[in-house]
This record gives sequence, structure tokens and C-alpha cells, in this order.
Amino acid sequence: MNIRDHCYRIGQVNDGNLASLWSLMAPCHLCPRKCGVNRIAGERGFCGVASDPRISSFGPHFGEEPELVGQGGSGTIFMSSCSLRCVFCQNSSISIEMEGIDVSVQRLSDVMLRLQTIGCENVNLVTPTHFAAPIAEAVLSARSQGLTLPIVYNCGGYESPEVIALLDGIVDVYLPDFKTLDSRWATEYLHAPDYPQAATESLKVMYAQVGGMVLDARLAKKGLIVRHLAMPGMTADGMRIIDLVSDVAPHAVMNIMGQYRPAHVAHRYNELATRTPKHEIEHLRRYAGTRHVHLTY
Repeated sequence: MNIRDHCYRIGQVNDGNLASLWSLMAPCHLCPRKCGVNRIAGERGFCGVASDPRISSFGPHFGEEPELVGQGGSGTIFMSSCSLRCVFCQNSSISIEMEGIDVSVQRLSDVMLRLQTIGCENVNLVTPTHFAAPIAEAVLSARSQGLTLPIVYNCGGYESPEVIALLDGIVDVYLPDFKTLDSRWATEYLHAPDYPQAATESLKVMYAQVGGMVLDARLAKKGLIVRHLAMPGMTADGMRIIDLVSDVAPHAVMNIMGQYRPAHVAHRYNELATRTPKHEIEHLRRYAGTRHVHLTY
């Protein structure tokens, strides 16, 4: 199938970026792994999925940051599979076992419109990286049918700067979980040795694209929220991430998350087999204050 057969021309939107995103699926370079398989032809690389978006569940979610929840909840769409293999993943049935069903781009668009109809505050795409092309097409289709909600790109931080650049005009709020700047840790626990470099460069592109947080009635309409899950014994690494956010995205919002638990196969690793001590979490939050990083919870 011709890549441009997938692309919509909607209003004043130029389909060049959309065509480029689809071209990055054959050979696939959507994530930094750059497997090179032809996903449009049904081939599968590291993520294990072809070109059809795969959804585990969708609906209003009230456990996200206050800037995303409001009265109606964040309209989450949980995408199956992932470009990372975190040994401590708390959603491994979705990200690794790929629980879910394949849907068409039009069905994904319909889901976005459904979230708006039931009163959600945004469309929150969870683990979207490996489906960036069909997601972009679905957003444009939904907007042509009346979607006005902000689009939230809720990712693991392991992104291609080229792909983030092509999402300009599609994504309103970036929500990366910046996991580590330690290459040894990234290799052993994320199975992504280049994670620190990829996450750093993509963060810069995200911030250049959407800037600091823009709120309307205390809800995020545009901007960057950087999550960091405080891991046991990784305080120094967390401080380096805070330094990075302060330096390259000074008006972003940051969430130092304290809910780590040894999920999936984390119990096999001594340094991951316990919860993060509260004093380490609070230390990171205090340190963020000294770097003038605005925190949310």
C-alpha cells in the first residue's frame, strides 16, 4: 500500500509531516532502536506490532497530574506494547505481553471523539511512540470531526527527536517519564543503552516545540510536564535529571513520583527489590526547589 494512501488532507493541515511519519514505519525508525522492518507490510521489530494501532483500554483517568484531570478526568487511551523493556514495569501485561485489540485508524479517531463526548479534559495517549503515525492520522481525522481537546503524548522518554519534530501541530502537551541519565542502569534495567542520549535530545525538541505550561482554568492546554519516578538508591541520578530540566526546559512542570514498587521482574534485582525510601523522594523534591523547577504532584 502506498504510504500516502494513509494520509488525510484536512483544512489547512499539510500532510507532509503525516506522510513522513508513515514513511518512518517502512523501514521502521519511529523509535531510537530503528529496527528497520516494514511494519506497513506486517513485519514486526522490537515492539512486536505491525502498523495497526493496538489498544488495551480507554476511559477517564483521575490519577494523573492535577493539570490533566480537572472535573472530567484525563481521557486515557492505553496503547499496547512499548519500545522499552523496563524490568520494573507496572503495566507489563500491556507493554510486554501486549494485551489489547488491533483497531483501525478510524476506530482510534472514534475513541478520541468518544472521550470528548463523555466529558474528558484531554486525549491522553499512553505509550504512543511505536504508533506515532496512525495516532497522528487519527488526531487529524478526529479534529476534522470536531475534536477540540488537547492531545497529551504520555511516553517513556525514549523518543526519536525526528519523530517529535514531525508531531508539531499534533501534540499539545508532552508528558515524558525521564527515567535515567545513567547508561549502565539504562542498559541493565531498560534494555536501552542509548536511553540517556535519546531522552535528552527529545526533551529539548519537545520544549522547543510546546514551551512552558499554558493553563486554562488550571488545566494544561499546552506545554511540557516531565515525570521522574524516584528509584531506590538513585538520588544522584534524579538530581542530574532535575538539573537537566532546569537547564534545558526552565518553564516546564516536573512531577517527582514516589510510587515505585518492585513490579514485573524487579524482585530479581537486589537494588530494585524494595520501595524507594521516603527521605530520598523528599530530597529530590527539595532539590528541585533549589533549582527553581516548578513541581506538580
